[in-house]
Amino acid sequence: MSARNVQHTTPSGGNVFADLGFAPEEAKKLKEEAEGKIKADLKIQLMTEITNTIKDRQLKQEEAARLLNVNRPRVSDVMTGKASKFTIDALVDMLQKLGRSVTLKVA
Repeated sequence: MSARNVQHTTPSGGNVFADLGFAPEEAKKLKEEAEGKIKADLKIQLMTEITNTIKDRQLKQEEAARLLNVNRPRVSDVMTGKASKFTIDALVDMLQKLGRSVTLKVA
């Protein structure tokens, strides 16, 4: 791979859609939709990892609840994919309590 000389860069205004020339209201809507989709996808991925860890360890929901310091219905909510009931931070915390580490990788 060879290095490229960058001749010019344009700073972003914080909204790629506005930077691409979309009208302000449409750019705002598109940005909100994109951020919501990214957030939802990340939650689902974290919930899947929690669920797989619980299943791999053959934990009952009550056992998992004790490990996670939550009630059993919260474990059920994770395992049934009710993403709107959780923050990303709460899901990361659950994974850490299960001994899993979370790394964000941008490729």
